[in-house]
Order: sequence, then C-alpha cells, then structure tokens
Amino acid sequence: MSSRITEKPRQPGHGPELPMVMSVTSGKGGVGKTNISVNLAYCLSRMGRKVVLLDADLGLANVDILLGLAPKTNLFHLFHEGVELRQILLETPFGFSILPASSGISDMLALSTGQKLDLLEAMDYLEGKINYLIVDTGAGINDNVIYFNLAARERLLVLTTEPTSLTDAYALVKVMHLNHDVHRFRVVVNMAQSAKAAKAVFEKLYAACDHFLSGISLDFTGYVPTDPAVKNAVIRQKPFCHLTPDAPAAKKLMDLAQVIDSWEVDAKLDGNIKFFWKKLLFQEQPLA
Repeated sequence: MSSRITEKPRQPGHGPELPMVMSVTSGKGGVGKTNISVNLAYCLSRMGRKVVLLDADLGLANVDILLGLAPKTNLFHLFHEGVELRQILLETPFGFSILPASSGISDMLALSTGQKLDLLEAMDYLEGKINYLIVDTGAGINDNVIYFNLAARERLLVLTTEPTSLTDAYALVKVMHLNHDVHRFRVVVNMAQSAKAAKAVFEKLYAACDHFLSGISLDFTGYVPTDPAVKNAVIRQKPFCHLTPDAPAAKKLMDLAQVIDSWEVDAKLDGNIKFFWKKLLFQEQPLA
C-alpha cells in the first residue's frame, strides 16, 4: 500500500482504438468530485489526449456550471426529443468536450432500459474518436451511481479527510463489492491538509475494507491539497489547472493525470466505447 505518486511514461494502447473509460465517484457530496473530473479532463487534454467528460449526475448536473458554459442541448434532449449525440457534444474552450446533463429534472434521476439502449446506439458517434471517456457520477449509492460505476473500466474514488466522507466512501465500496462483485478502486484524497493527512485517511479506509471485506484492492492514486486557487477558479467558472497551473492543487492534478495516463488497458477486454454502454445496458436488474 504505497502513497508515492510516480510519473511513468505513457504506455501504448490508450489511442482511439482502445479508449479508457473511467468513472470519478464518491460516497458523499461536497468532496470536489466534479472539480476533479473537470481538471483531469483539462490536464489529459493538455497532454494531447482526446477527452470527453460525461456529466452522469443526470438530475443535478453541474459540469457546465464549473466551466461557465450554457449548453443548448443535453442528455435530456437525447432521451425525450430525439436529438443526436453529436448535437449534444459540446467542445469547451479548454481542449476537451463535454456531454452535459440536465439539472432539476426528476425524469433523469433513474435511467430506464430503453434510455440506456438509446445511449448505447448514440455512443457509436464517439467510436474511434477519443482516448478517454471520464464519467462524473453523482454521489452516494443510488441506481445511476451504481450503474455508471459498474460500466466503467476504472473507478476513481474521491474522498476527503472528513469522517463522513470516509464512512460514505466505505459504504459505496461495500455495495459495489458485495452486491456487484467489484474488487478494485483507485483512491484520491481531495482537500488534504498535507500528504501525511491524505495517507492517513486512505489507510483508515484500507483498514476498514481489509477487516470487513475480502478480496478488495484499493490503490492510493494521489491527493490534492487544500488550495485557495481552487475556490477562486470555481467562482470564475474555469478549471483551476487552467487559471493557476503553478498552484499546489494544479500541480498535483497534473501528477494525477500522468499516473492515470500510465495505466494499462486490459487488452483482454473489449476496448471500444460501446463496451461501456453494453455493460450499462445489460445488467441483471434493469432500472425500469
């Protein structure tokens, strides 16, 4: 169990023919999960990768707000008005694209099987065009959160040093592991006072999982320190890695992006984007 972030050379296999689908998730709201997603997308795009960020908090979307954007269409229009995915896909001024969702619409809080099928067919448009699909899930353990996490190849679990964040992160890991046979999670500690504090909270989560859950793999991927530059960027509605690339939080986010870019894609798994949606669509218990 190591907390050291190493910068490895980028491994082959992350090209358009074999994209990485990664969820960024949390057991609790308010841990900065969406901010992590937005800035990871920015950092990976700065590294020359083609990135799409999917706002999968379907009823309480805020990726567009953090970026100061006002999309004319979102996933609600795909489901209810037959709008094509290419019309929803929005290129940002920061080098990556987003698939925005809606906010305050209860119909989006749980996807039906038919809606998942619509997504499966729509995602053909992205085939061969991107290196990363980052899925910013909602917080908690509701159906949408579980299903998007099941569909992703890698799961980046975001927590803070607050006790409630730790408890809720453990609850998400427990549900995913016991109910859905998910064994591996990557962990990032956000808003940490120090590297020591980040490592300490990770070790608490590790100890709880090791004691109560068998067969769990938790990897400490990194941490992001408390930094006033983050709040300032939120107010200005821009990625903090864009506004203040030399700030401590921005430097750690770039470290995190480099680590993620070194992850190998399992060649034994179907690597195309439809793999993500097929897993989402054909779960044993439909949402409808």
